[in-house]
Amino acid sequence: MAARSASTAASAAHQRFEDYVVPEIPYLYDQARRLTGSPSDAEDLVQDTLMRALGAIERFDGAHPRAWLMTILRNVNINRARRRTPSADDTDPDTLVALGREPADLVDARELAEAVAEVVDGLPEAFRSVLVAVDGEGLSYADAAVALHLPIGTVMSRLHRARRRLRAGLAERGLAPATPEAS
Repeated sequence: MAARSASTAASAAHQRFEDYVVPEIPYLYDQARRLTGSPSDAEDLVQDTLMRALGAIERFDGAHPRAWLMTILRNVNINRARRRTPSADDTDPDTLVALGREPADLVDARELAEAVAEVVDGLPEAFRSVLVAVDGEGLSYADAAVALHLPIGTVMSRLHRARRRLRAGLAERGLAPATPEAS
Protein backbone atom coordinates (compact mmCIF):
# COMPACT_ATOMS: atom_id res chain seq x y z
CA MET A 1 0.00 0.00 0.00
CA ALA A 2 2.85 2.42 0.86
CA ALA A 3 4.52 1.71 -2.49
CA ARG A 4 1.30 2.62 -4.34
CA SER A 5 1.04 5.85 -2.32
CA ALA A 6 4.64 6.79 -3.12
CA SER A 7 4.07 5.98 -6.78
CA THR A 8 0.95 8.15 -6.86
CA ALA A 9 2.82 11.05 -5.22
CA ALA A 10 5.69 10.72 -7.70
CA SER A 11 3.21 10.67 -10.57
CA ALA A 12 1.49 13.79 -9.24
CA ALA A 13 4.84 15.58 -8.87
CA HIS A 14 5.79 14.55 -12.40
CA GLN A 15 2.49 15.91 -13.73
CA ARG A 16 2.95 19.20 -11.86
CA PHE A 17 6.45 19.49 -13.34
CA GLU A 18 5.05 18.86 -16.83
CA ASP A 19 2.24 21.37 -16.33
CA TYR A 20 4.13 24.23 -14.67
CA VAL A 21 7.81 23.89 -15.52
CA VAL A 22 8.18 22.34 -18.98
CA PRO A 23 6.29 25.16 -20.80
CA GLU A 24 8.69 27.71 -19.26
CA ILE A 25 11.95 26.01 -20.35
CA PRO A 26 12.41 28.10 -23.54
CA TYR A 27 11.91 31.30 -21.53
CA LEU A 28 14.36 30.10 -18.86
CA TYR A 29 16.94 29.33 -21.53
CA ASP A 30 16.53 32.78 -23.10
CA GLN A 31 17.01 34.43 -19.70
CA ALA A 32 19.97 32.20 -18.90
CA ARG A 33 21.59 33.16 -22.22
CA ARG A 34 21.21 36.82 -21.30
CA LEU A 35 22.74 36.21 -17.89
CA THR A 36 25.65 34.03 -18.97
CA GLY A 37 26.32 35.11 -22.54
CA SER A 38 27.18 31.51 -23.41
CA PRO A 39 24.93 28.76 -24.77
CA SER A 40 26.70 26.01 -22.83
CA ASP A 41 26.69 27.99 -19.55
CA ALA A 42 23.01 28.79 -20.14
CA GLU A 43 22.23 25.10 -20.62
CA ASP A 44 24.04 24.26 -17.38
CA LEU A 45 22.22 27.04 -15.53
CA VAL A 46 18.83 25.89 -16.81
CA GLN A 47 19.61 22.26 -15.96
CA ASP A 48 20.55 23.22 -12.38
CA THR A 49 17.38 25.33 -12.18
CA LEU A 50 15.23 22.45 -13.39
CA MET A 51 16.79 20.09 -10.87
CA ARG A 52 16.00 22.53 -8.04
CA ALA A 53 12.47 23.04 -9.37
CA LEU A 54 11.89 19.30 -9.54
CA GLY A 55 13.00 18.93 -5.93
CA ALA A 56 10.66 21.71 -4.82
CA ILE A 57 7.67 21.06 -7.09
CA GLU A 58 5.60 19.52 -4.31
CA ARG A 59 5.90 22.73 -2.28
CA PHE A 60 5.02 24.97 -5.25
CA ASP A 61 1.48 26.35 -4.99
CA GLY A 62 0.96 26.62 -8.76
CA ALA A 63 0.69 30.41 -8.80
CA HIS A 64 3.07 32.32 -11.09
CA PRO A 65 5.33 29.52 -12.31
CA ARG A 66 7.50 31.88 -14.38
CA ALA A 67 8.27 34.10 -11.39
CA TRP A 68 8.95 31.03 -9.23
CA LEU A 69 11.32 29.58 -11.81
CA MET A 70 13.07 32.92 -12.39
CA THR A 71 13.68 33.19 -8.64
CA ILE A 72 15.26 29.75 -8.68
CA LEU A 73 17.30 30.64 -11.79
CA ARG A 74 18.55 33.87 -10.18
CA ASN A 75 19.52 32.10 -6.97
CA VAL A 76 21.29 29.30 -8.82
CA ASN A 77 23.17 31.87 -10.91
CA ILE A 78 24.21 33.84 -7.83
CA ASN A 79 25.39 30.68 -6.08
CA ARG A 80 27.37 29.62 -9.16
CA ALA A 81 29.02 33.05 -9.33
CA ARG A 82 29.97 32.86 -5.65
CA ARG A 83 31.61 29.49 -6.19
CA ARG A 84 33.65 30.86 -9.11
CA THR A 85 34.93 33.91 -7.20
CA PRO A 86 38.24 33.30 -5.40
CA SER A 87 38.39 34.47 -1.82
CA ALA A 88 41.31 35.75 0.23
CA ASP A 89 41.20 32.57 2.30
CA ASP A 90 41.97 30.22 -0.59
CA THR A 91 44.31 32.36 -2.69
CA ASP A 92 48.06 32.21 -2.22
CA PRO A 93 49.60 35.71 -1.87
CA ASP A 94 52.53 34.76 -4.14
CA THR A 95 50.09 33.71 -6.86
CA LEU A 96 48.26 37.00 -6.56
CA VAL A 97 51.48 38.98 -6.92
CA ALA A 98 52.42 36.89 -9.97
CA LEU A 99 49.04 37.77 -11.48
CA GLY A 100 49.68 41.46 -10.86
CA ARG A 101 47.39 41.77 -7.84
CA GLU A 102 48.42 42.64 -4.35
CA PRO A 103 46.92 40.60 -1.50
CA ALA A 104 45.74 43.85 0.12
CA ASP A 105 43.71 44.62 -3.04
CA LEU A 106 41.88 41.32 -2.70
CA VAL A 107 41.14 42.02 0.97
CA ASP A 108 39.80 45.48 0.05
CA ALA A 109 37.66 43.96 -2.72
CA ARG A 110 36.43 41.27 -0.35
CA GLU A 111 35.55 43.87 2.30
CA LEU A 112 33.63 45.87 -0.30
CA ALA A 113 31.84 42.75 -1.60
CA GLU A 114 30.84 41.76 1.93
CA ALA A 115 29.57 45.27 2.65
CA VAL A 116 27.57 45.33 -0.59
CA ALA A 117 26.07 41.93 0.26
CA GLU A 118 25.11 43.12 3.75
CA VAL A 119 23.48 46.29 2.47
CA VAL A 120 21.64 44.46 -0.32
CA ASP A 121 20.45 41.79 2.13
CA GLY A 122 19.08 44.58 4.34
CA LEU A 123 17.02 46.16 1.58
CA PRO A 124 13.28 45.58 1.50
CA GLU A 125 12.43 42.67 -0.82
CA ALA A 126 10.75 44.97 -3.37
CA PHE A 127 14.01 46.89 -3.85
CA ARG A 128 16.36 43.93 -3.45
CA SER A 129 14.65 41.81 -6.13
CA VAL A 130 14.83 44.59 -8.72
CA LEU A 131 18.44 45.45 -7.85
CA VAL A 132 19.55 41.82 -8.10
CA ALA A 133 17.67 41.29 -11.37
CA VAL A 134 19.08 44.38 -13.13
CA ASP A 135 22.49 44.95 -11.55
CA GLY A 136 23.26 41.44 -10.36
CA GLU A 137 21.94 39.43 -13.27
CA GLY A 138 22.23 41.98 -16.03
CA LEU A 139 18.58 41.92 -17.07
CA SER A 140 17.25 44.91 -18.95
CA TYR A 141 14.48 46.94 -17.35
CA ALA A 142 11.97 45.28 -19.68
CA ASP A 143 13.22 41.77 -18.91
CA ALA A 144 13.24 42.46 -15.19
CA ALA A 145 9.68 43.79 -15.43
CA VAL A 146 8.56 40.57 -17.12
CA ALA A 147 10.46 38.32 -14.72
CA LEU A 148 9.18 40.13 -11.64
CA HIS A 149 5.66 40.77 -12.99
CA LEU A 150 5.97 44.52 -12.53
CA PRO A 151 5.38 47.52 -14.78
CA ILE A 152 8.63 48.82 -16.26
CA GLY A 153 8.16 52.19 -14.52
CA THR A 154 7.97 50.42 -11.16
CA VAL A 155 11.19 48.56 -11.97
CA MET A 156 12.95 51.82 -12.83
CA SER A 157 11.66 53.61 -9.73
CA ARG A 158 12.53 50.78 -7.35
CA LEU A 159 15.95 50.37 -8.94
CA HIS A 160 16.70 54.06 -8.47
CA ARG A 161 15.69 53.91 -4.81
CA ALA A 162 17.56 50.64 -4.24
CA ARG A 163 20.77 52.08 -5.73
CA ARG A 164 20.37 55.21 -3.62
CA ARG A 165 19.98 53.09 -0.46
CA LEU A 166 22.95 50.95 -1.47
CA ARG A 167 25.15 54.06 -1.89
CA ALA A 168 23.96 55.40 1.47
CA GLY A 169 24.68 52.07 3.19
CA LEU A 170 28.17 51.96 1.72
CA ALA A 171 28.76 55.61 2.65
CA GLU A 172 27.82 54.81 6.27
CA ARG A 173 30.59 52.20 6.23
CA GLY A 174 33.07 54.64 4.70
CA LEU A 175 33.18 52.70 1.44
CA ALA A 176 31.48 55.29 -0.80
CA PRO A 177 31.26 59.07 -0.86
CA ALA A 178 28.41 60.52 1.18
CA THR A 179 25.50 61.74 -0.90
CA PRO A 180 23.07 64.46 0.17
CA GLU A 181 20.03 62.47 -1.09
CA ALA A 182 20.79 59.28 0.87
CA SER A 183 17.24 58.44 1.92
